[in-house]
Amino acid sequence: MDIRSLAVFCGSSNGRQMLYRDAATEMGQLLAREQIKLVYGGGKNGMMGTVADAALAAGGHVHGVMLQMFEQYEVCHRGLTELEMVPDMHIRKKRMEELSDAFVIMPGGAGTMDEFFEQWTWMQIGIHAKPCAILNTNGFYDGLLAFIRNSLVGEGYLLAAYADALIVANTPAELLSQLRSYVPLESKTVLASKVAAGRRD
Repeated sequence: MDIRSLAVFCGSSNGRQMLYRDAATEMGQLLAREQIKLVYGGGKNGMMGTVADAALAAGGHVHGVMLQMFEQYEVCHRGLTELEMVPDMHIRKKRMEELSDAFVIMPGGAGTMDEFFEQWTWMQIGIHAKPCAILNTNGFYDGLLAFIRNSLVGEGYLLAAYADALIVANTPAELLSQLRSYVPLESKTVLASKVAAGRRD
Protein backbone atom coordinates (compact mmCIF):
# COMPACT_ATOMS: atom_id res chain seq x y z
CA MET A 1 0.00 0.00 0.00
CA ASP A 2 1.03 3.60 -0.51
CA ILE A 3 2.40 5.14 2.70
CA ARG A 4 2.50 8.93 2.42
CA SER A 5 2.16 9.73 6.13
CA LEU A 6 2.98 7.73 9.23
CA ALA A 7 1.86 8.27 12.82
CA VAL A 8 4.56 7.44 15.35
CA PHE A 9 3.60 6.92 18.99
CA CYS A 10 6.51 7.04 21.44
CA GLY A 11 7.60 8.34 24.81
CA SER A 12 8.08 11.92 25.96
CA SER A 13 11.04 10.53 27.94
CA ASN A 14 14.27 9.16 26.52
CA GLY A 15 14.43 5.97 28.53
CA ARG A 16 17.65 4.55 29.94
CA GLN A 17 19.32 3.13 26.85
CA MET A 18 20.70 5.12 23.94
CA LEU A 19 19.77 2.41 21.44
CA TYR A 20 16.09 3.43 21.64
CA ARG A 21 16.97 7.03 20.78
CA ASP A 22 19.18 5.76 17.98
CA ALA A 23 16.18 3.87 16.57
CA ALA A 24 14.06 7.04 16.80
CA THR A 25 16.73 8.97 14.90
CA GLU A 26 16.87 6.25 12.27
CA MET A 27 13.08 6.32 11.94
CA GLY A 28 12.95 10.08 11.46
CA GLN A 29 15.73 10.02 8.88
CA LEU A 30 14.10 7.17 6.97
CA LEU A 31 10.75 8.94 6.76
CA ALA A 32 12.39 12.10 5.45
CA ARG A 33 14.41 10.15 2.92
CA GLU A 34 11.30 8.33 1.69
CA GLN A 35 9.28 11.59 1.64
CA ILE A 36 6.78 10.25 4.16
CA LYS A 37 5.18 12.82 6.46
CA LEU A 38 5.76 12.17 10.16
CA VAL A 39 2.63 12.62 12.28
CA TYR A 40 3.23 12.57 16.02
CA GLY A 41 2.18 14.13 19.33
CA GLY A 42 3.96 17.46 18.88
CA GLY A 43 6.35 17.30 21.84
CA LYS A 44 9.97 18.46 21.87
CA ASN A 45 11.22 16.13 24.60
CA GLY A 46 12.27 12.50 24.78
CA MET A 47 11.73 10.01 21.99
CA MET A 48 9.09 12.32 20.49
CA GLY A 49 11.55 15.15 20.08
CA THR A 50 14.25 12.82 18.79
CA VAL A 51 12.19 11.37 15.94
CA ALA A 52 10.84 14.81 14.97
CA ASP A 53 14.26 16.49 15.04
CA ALA A 54 15.80 13.71 12.96
CA ALA A 55 13.09 14.01 10.32
CA LEU A 56 13.35 17.80 10.21
CA ALA A 57 17.15 17.77 10.01
CA ALA A 58 16.90 15.44 7.01
CA GLY A 59 14.43 17.72 5.24
CA GLY A 60 11.25 15.88 6.19
CA HIS A 61 7.72 17.12 6.79
CA VAL A 62 6.58 16.83 10.42
CA HIS A 63 3.01 17.43 11.62
CA GLY A 64 2.50 17.59 15.38
CA VAL A 65 -0.88 17.27 17.12
CA MET A 66 -0.58 18.65 20.65
CA LEU A 67 -3.01 19.17 23.52
CA GLN A 68 -3.77 22.82 24.28
CA MET A 69 -3.31 22.14 28.01
CA PHE A 70 0.41 21.52 27.41
CA GLU A 71 1.10 25.00 25.98
CA GLN A 72 1.75 26.39 29.45
CA TYR A 73 4.44 23.78 30.17
CA GLU A 74 6.65 24.64 27.18
CA VAL A 75 6.80 21.09 25.89
CA CYS A 76 5.50 21.89 22.40
CA HIS A 77 7.95 21.62 19.52
CA ARG A 78 7.84 25.06 17.88
CA GLY A 79 10.09 24.13 14.96
CA LEU A 80 7.74 21.73 13.19
CA THR A 81 6.43 22.03 9.67
CA GLU A 82 2.95 22.10 11.19
CA LEU A 83 1.82 22.22 14.82
CA GLU A 84 -1.87 21.70 15.46
CA MET A 85 -3.33 22.41 18.90
CA VAL A 86 -6.43 20.44 19.96
CA PRO A 87 -8.61 20.58 23.10
CA ASP A 88 -8.58 16.95 24.26
CA MET A 89 -7.14 13.47 23.76
CA HIS A 90 -10.15 12.17 21.86
CA ILE A 91 -9.76 14.82 19.17
CA ARG A 92 -5.99 14.38 19.19
CA LYS A 93 -6.22 10.66 18.44
CA LYS A 94 -8.91 11.18 15.82
CA ARG A 95 -6.85 13.86 14.07
CA MET A 96 -3.79 11.61 14.03
CA GLU A 97 -5.91 8.86 12.49
CA GLU A 98 -7.22 11.24 9.82
CA LEU A 99 -3.72 12.48 8.97
CA SER A 100 -2.01 9.08 8.79
CA ASP A 101 -1.87 6.09 6.45
CA ALA A 102 -0.43 3.78 9.13
CA PHE A 103 0.53 3.70 12.82
CA VAL A 104 3.76 2.70 14.53
CA ILE A 105 4.57 2.27 18.21
CA MET A 106 8.08 2.78 19.58
CA PRO A 107 9.17 2.63 23.23
CA GLY A 108 7.02 4.74 25.53
CA GLY A 109 4.75 4.71 28.55
CA ALA A 110 1.03 4.53 29.32
CA GLY A 111 0.06 7.30 26.89
CA THR A 112 1.92 5.56 24.08
CA MET A 113 0.05 2.33 24.84
CA ASP A 114 -3.28 4.17 24.91
CA GLU A 115 -2.76 5.82 21.53
CA PHE A 116 -1.61 2.65 19.80
CA PHE A 117 -4.23 0.33 21.27
CA GLU A 118 -7.00 2.72 20.29
CA GLN A 119 -5.86 2.73 16.65
CA TRP A 120 -5.54 -1.05 16.70
CA THR A 121 -9.07 -1.31 18.12
CA TRP A 122 -10.40 1.05 15.46
CA MET A 123 -8.84 -1.16 12.81
CA GLN A 124 -10.55 -4.21 14.29
CA ILE A 125 -14.04 -2.68 14.34
CA GLY A 126 -13.77 -1.08 10.92
CA ILE A 127 -13.35 2.63 11.71
CA HIS A 128 -10.29 2.42 9.49
CA ALA A 129 -8.38 -0.33 7.65
CA LYS A 130 -4.87 1.02 8.19
CA PRO A 131 -1.93 -1.09 9.38
CA CYS A 132 -0.66 -0.98 12.96
CA ALA A 133 3.00 -1.78 13.52
CA ILE A 134 5.41 -2.34 16.40
CA LEU A 135 9.05 -1.33 16.16
CA ASN A 136 10.42 -3.90 18.58
CA THR A 137 13.86 -2.41 19.21
CA ASN A 138 15.94 -4.61 21.52
CA GLY A 139 12.89 -6.79 22.20
CA PHE A 140 11.20 -3.91 24.06
CA TYR A 141 7.72 -5.24 23.25
CA ASP A 142 8.40 -8.97 23.59
CA GLY A 143 6.36 -9.12 26.80
CA LEU A 144 3.43 -7.28 25.23
CA LEU A 145 3.47 -9.54 22.19
CA ALA A 146 3.48 -12.61 24.43
CA PHE A 147 0.53 -11.22 26.39
CA ILE A 148 -1.43 -10.58 23.19
CA ARG A 149 -0.76 -14.07 21.89
CA ASN A 150 -0.99 -16.08 25.11
CA SER A 151 -3.69 -14.22 27.03
CA LEU A 152 -5.82 -12.22 24.61
CA VAL A 153 -5.86 -14.83 21.85
CA GLY A 154 -5.19 -17.87 24.01
CA GLU A 155 -8.07 -17.13 26.37
CA GLY A 156 -10.50 -16.29 23.56
CA TYR A 157 -10.74 -12.50 23.88
CA LEU A 158 -9.14 -11.66 20.53
CA LEU A 159 -9.38 -13.29 17.13
CA ALA A 160 -5.97 -14.59 16.08
CA ALA A 161 -6.30 -12.74 12.77
CA TYR A 162 -5.94 -9.40 14.57
CA ALA A 163 -2.84 -10.50 16.43
CA ASP A 164 -1.43 -11.78 13.14
CA ALA A 165 -2.26 -8.45 11.49
CA LEU A 166 0.12 -6.55 13.76
CA ILE A 167 3.33 -5.80 11.92
CA VAL A 168 6.39 -6.45 14.06
CA ALA A 169 9.87 -5.41 12.95
CA ASN A 170 13.27 -4.84 14.53
CA THR A 171 14.41 -1.97 12.30
CA PRO A 172 12.65 1.03 10.71
CA ALA A 173 13.57 -0.13 7.19
CA GLU A 174 12.11 -3.59 7.77
CA LEU A 175 9.00 -2.05 9.28
CA LEU A 176 8.41 0.28 6.34
CA SER A 177 8.82 -2.60 3.90
CA GLN A 178 6.15 -4.60 5.73
CA LEU A 179 3.81 -1.62 5.89
CA ARG A 180 4.00 -1.22 2.13
CA SER A 181 3.04 -4.86 1.56
CA TYR A 182 0.18 -4.84 4.09
CA VAL A 183 -3.20 -6.24 3.00
CA PRO A 184 -6.11 -4.79 5.05
CA LEU A 185 -8.30 -7.10 7.11
CA GLU A 186 -12.06 -7.15 7.19
CA SER A 187 -13.76 -5.60 10.19
CA LYS A 188 -14.31 -7.61 13.36
CA THR A 189 -18.04 -8.03 12.73
CA VAL A 190 -17.52 -9.53 9.28
CA LEU A 191 -14.55 -11.65 10.27
CA ALA A 192 -16.19 -12.95 13.44
CA SER A 193 -19.26 -14.00 11.49
CA LYS A 194 -17.08 -15.96 9.06
CA VAL A 195 -15.21 -17.64 11.92
CA ALA A 196 -18.50 -18.58 13.57
CA ALA A 197 -19.74 -20.05 10.30
CA GLY A 198 -16.52 -21.99 9.80
CA ARG A 199 -15.56 -20.07 6.66
CA ARG A 200 -11.93 -19.35 5.81
CA ASP A 201 -12.28 -17.15 2.70
